[in-house]
Amino acid sequence: MANILSASSSSEAQTTAERIFRLIRSEMIAVEEEFERQVRTNIQIIAHIGRYLHQTGGKRVRPALLILSAKIFSEEIDQSIIGMATVMEFLHTATLVHDDIIDGAEMRRGRQAVSTQWGNNTAVLMGDWLYMTAYERALQQRNLDILDALTETTRKMTEGELIQLTLIGNMRLTEEQHLEIVSRKTGYLFSASCRVGAIMRGADEEQRQALADYGLNLGIAFQLVDDLLDFTSDSTKLGKPVLSDLREGKVTLPLIRLLKNHPDCAPTVRAAMEESPGETKRAEEVLALLAEYGELERARDEAYLYAARAQEALNIFSENKYRRALTDIAQFIVERDR
Repeated sequence: MANILSASSSSEAQTTAERIFRLIRSEMIAVEEEFERQVRTNIQIIAHIGRYLHQTGGKRVRPALLILSAKIFSEEIDQSIIGMATVMEFLHTATLVHDDIIDGAEMRRGRQAVSTQWGNNTAVLMGDWLYMTAYERALQQRNLDILDALTETTRKMTEGELIQLTLIGNMRLTEEQHLEIVSRKTGYLFSASCRVGAIMRGADEEQRQALADYGLNLGIAFQLVDDLLDFTSDSTKLGKPVLSDLREGKVTLPLIRLLKNHPDCAPTVRAAMEESPGETKRAEEVLALLAEYGELERARDEAYLYAARAQEALNIFSENKYRRALTDIAQFIVERDR
């Protein structure tokens, strides 16, 4: 792992991200324009929420992965690839809209969640509209391999959400169960983004699978860091309250290992989950325990491991600046602070 990924500061990680996105700047601008175009409709409520979601922004990692995966094979990018990159962002946005309803989350990216602003009923239907619009756009490719990748991914994401719901508050959750949830909820959409980029270039199955493996491992690393940031970041950077996963009863990797290695901490963790809104005493005690026993750093080490696996999956490709960009994204993923 150490010979592939090296520790760097958050400022260096940000510089890496900026350099990568400069490489595909014109394509990412085109994705933003396509997103805005797709949410234009004469149905006022859809157009209004669509603009709101577009303005809320996001990292746009999934469309960037699709574009970079396509560019490994050829530098020229046409509108069909821009369209599919936007499809990936639509699918991701749909999951966020639905997740906020399920979690009862009030904030997303520093703004009110759609469910908070317009109510759960409207949010459910808006999420459905985003899904259907994404599939309508994907159908225009008339490519069964793309549709297979998207339908399998959407099914797995839904299954991951259902599995997680059944295990909320379960302090006996295992690492294996957690990684299964992470793979389904996050990893497979990263994987599909990379696979679809390869499919659109007519790549062979070995190349498609290599990029799919890269995306899956990268997605797992991304989510492990997201889980970690819930403990270590701040609300300004996250765009939502810190320790929200703990309050929602989501037992993530640092907690799983804390409970496994130090079972006497279980009452404190349970008390933090049941803490009244606005109270933070018990949650802060859990955070102190995680730091004391080194579980936060060990969780980041696990993210490094998956990021290194992602990088290794790229070894079948010839060296070029787009392969290097995908390699560098793995570094950024584990070093980011938001």
